[in-house]
Amino acid sequence: MNAEESTMVAGLDVGTECVKAIVMRGDASIAGTSVVPTSGYFQDCIREATRRATAEAKIAEDALRATCVTGFGAACAPWAKCTITEAACHAKAGFHYKGVPHTLIDIGGREPKTIKVGPMGRVESCRTVRKCAVGVGTFLMFAARHLKVHPTRLMDLAVAADEPAPIGGYCSVFAEVEVIERLRDGATAESIALGCMHAIADRILEMGDISGETWATGGVCEYFPGVVRALRERSGVEVGVLPSPITSGALGAALFALDESRKA
Repeated sequence: MNAEESTMVAGLDVGTECVKAIVMRGDASIAGTSVVPTSGYFQDCIREATRRATAEAKIAEDALRATCVTGFGAACAPWAKCTITEAACHAKAGFHYKGVPHTLIDIGGREPKTIKVGPMGRVESCRTVRKCAVGVGTFLMFAARHLKVHPTRLMDLAVAADEPAPIGGYCSVFAEVEVIERLRDGATAESIALGCMHAIADRILEMGDISGETWATGGVCEYFPGVVRALRERSGVEVGVLPSPITSGALGAALFALDESRKA
């Protein structure tokens, strides 16, 4: 076994809804992956995600040469070798998959971003939604609870809708109120679910025009593809989705960890 084959690093994306971990080999292939719902203390979720990913990779945690972390709860992993911004990690992952400059839409559980990815995967610009519009994942969880379905079934409802119920509030709190108002007014669960997908798409489009080669990533793309479909319809741009979009941030962090291990 050569040095590249024996090198193992990890990337962590500590989000508001899930903690994602990827263990990567020295040749940038993935050896282990895990996604753990965020609950309780972030530190416990980080340990569990790391344990599962290293177990899948069949290595001990102390065999990791480097670990890099990103995400809302990144500060809860102070032992990590480096902390990287979410935009940089998603851009790194996007370039890893596509190899060319492009526009990347990160639709995570907290704060959607539009990222212009330049040569070598560098971030050329990054725009985020208004502060009142953060909490996309929490909003969808709220809607699922009031529609009495598991969050993963919200998409099933949206697909069955003839047209979306009007849910136009950019503020997450106001949008939640609108969900309750639509229920009071007798709107179907299907139309409300689709309305929620369209509301999130509108928040993203407000950040600026989407043009050129465009890809989406983040947990919302994984579980609620109706948001991406709404983006396509409203922007007129064929928005693609990166492979395993929920783990893209962790993948980018792992690639940065690999860079760090090579420097060492």
